[in-house]
Order: sequence, then C-alpha cells, then structure tokens
Amino acid sequence: MIIERQRRDVDAGLVLAVGALLLLGIVMVFSASVARAAADLGDPFNYLKRQSLFAIGGLAVMWLVARVDYWHWARWSRIVLLVGIALLVVVLIPGVGMGRGDVRRWIGVGPLAFQPSEFMKFAIVVFMADYLARVGRLQSLRELLLPGAILGVVFVLIMLEPDLGTAISIAATVYVMLFAAGARPLHLGSLLAAGAAAATYYAFSADYRRARILNWLNPARDPLKESWQVLQGLYALGSGHLFGVGLGRSRQKYWYLPEPHTDYIFAIIGEELGFLGSLLVILLFLLFAWRGLRIAASAPDRFSCLLATGVTSMITLQAIINVAVVTASIPATGIPLPLLSYGGSALVVTLAGVGILLGVSRYTVR
Repeated sequence: MIIERQRRDVDAGLVLAVGALLLLGIVMVFSASVARAAADLGDPFNYLKRQSLFAIGGLAVMWLVARVDYWHWARWSRIVLLVGIALLVVVLIPGVGMGRGDVRRWIGVGPLAFQPSEFMKFAIVVFMADYLARVGRLQSLRELLLPGAILGVVFVLIMLEPDLGTAISIAATVYVMLFAAGARPLHLGSLLAAGAAAATYYAFSADYRRARILNWLNPARDPLKESWQVLQGLYALGSGHLFGVGLGRSRQKYWYLPEPHTDYIFAIIGEELGFLGSLLVILLFLLFAWRGLRIAASAPDRFSCLLATGVTSMITLQAIINVAVVTASIPATGIPLPLLSYGGSALVVTLAGVGILLGVSRYTVR
C-alpha cells in the first residue's frame, strides 16, 4: 500500500474543544482569583490580565507549531530532550531555581517564571515518538531499556524539585505511548510494577506526602490542617448542586480553599456552575480526547501517530488526575487542570501540544 500525505483542513472538533476550554478557563481564573488579587496585589484584574496574556502568547505558539511540518520534530527530538533535561538540572541549582522552602520548580525570566517540568512534558513526547517510530514494533525488553532509563532520569529530577503529580503524569503518558507502539503485555506489566513501586516509595518517603495519603483515607483525621484543602474542595463541589450558586458567587474562594485559581479551579467551577458546569468541562475533555485519538488513528505514518497519541494522552491524563484529586478520588497532588488553571508555563506548553495535533490533522492516509 502506498501512503500519500494529503493536505486538509485542521480538525474542527479539536479547535472547538480547545477554544471552549480556554475561554472558560480565562473566565473562571478571574472569578476564582478576584478577591485574592484585590486583597494581596491591589488589582482585582491582575490574574485575569496575566492569564489573558498567557493565552495570547500560547495561541501564537500554537499557530507557529501547527504550521511546522511535524517531521521536523523527529529531527529535533534529541535536542529538545537534552534541553529539557538541562533545564531540570538548572532549576535545582540554589539561587537559580525559584520556589518556596525546599521546593524549587521555577526559573525566573525577567518578570515571568518558567517551569521546566512543563517543557519536559512536551520534550519527552517528541523524543519517545521519534524513538518508538524508528525502533518499530517492540519485541524485546532490550528495546525498552532506553525509554525506561530516560524516564527514570526525568522522574528522579522532577522528584528532586519535588513534583510528584507532574512526574506521574509524564510516566503515564510514556506508558500509553509504549502501549500504542506495540510493547508486549509482559513488558508493560513489568514497567507498571516498577513504576508503581517507585511511586509508592516516593509517596511515603516524605512526611508531608505520607500525611496526604493517610488523610485522604480518613479526611476527618486532621480536618483543620492536612485535610483542609481536600475538604474545602469537596464543600465547594457539593454546594454547587445542579446549577451552581452563580458565576462569581463562590464562597470557598474567600480564603477557605487555598489557591482556588490553580490546582483546585475545578472545585470553583463545580461550586459556581454546578454539576452541569462540571459535566460540561468533562465532556469537552472527552471531545478533545476523541478528536486527538481520531487524528492519531488517521495519521499518515508511525511517527505522527505516536506523536498525536502522546500529546493527546499528556493533556487528557493530566485532566483526569486533576479532577480525581479535586473529587478526592486519589490522594492530593499538585497538578493544574489543562487550559483552565492559572499558569503561563502550563498553558503555553499545552497549546504548543495542541499545535502539534493541528499540524498532524492537516494530513491523512490516502
């Protein structure tokens, strides 16, 4: 069979899902942050203006990436990965990495702060897609040694920041890509067991992470301290009922729920827009996942198929983890809700991934 790349319009369903989530995110970031921005910064519109600028910059990056022939990413994959690893090392250097206490996750760039772990999500998807496409169908465990070693290095570097949520989301994305590449079930099972053991070790290796797990199992154990954020998120979701209390009328954002405009923005959506608003967000992510996997299925070659699969998995899995944390389905871990949570690094990298999907969607198998 001859595979011919044929140009076509970008995927309209993907554009609809991303556009709706992005607009909703800007509105909800403003609603969730207005009180704190006014009290702490003297400008109730501070986070709204910054998130709008991030969105404009991210859309420009998305447009540029979509216009690049996706085959160029195969040529640049090793360089992109090395840059990502170098940034993860640099952020750990005292005086260079920014954060609070022992946490160092950001690098200052003028008035802005850049998060290297967000770039690594993009970098590892590009590299894995290129490597797995060149290797072909994975028949031996030896072919998994390089992906496993790279994932191990990235996992350790991110955990040194520390950032368990991002490390888990990257590991899960790579796992899905290995499955899509045809890795044997026995090998996938072995990697899953090793990953679960590593995640369990790190989860219990620090007192605050151990406390999160114990308080997740029994939130009433420490409701005024360790379980506070989990309980306040559930109160926000529960008080929204079917239709919500109304846009801008959240009570939990008034210093009850820590950082309501970032990791727990889904709780504010549930409170202000109710179950129907929360359901709309989930349906939009399902639409995104469906269109992303549809693009991967109709991709003209193995590399573009794996690239689209990796990007779709990266964004969708992160959304699943965030919603699971907010609903107390899994222990709390810091991870933003793609396209909705406040944050420049995450938003720009996510929209760059969308640009790759749009670039792949312009071609099909004939």
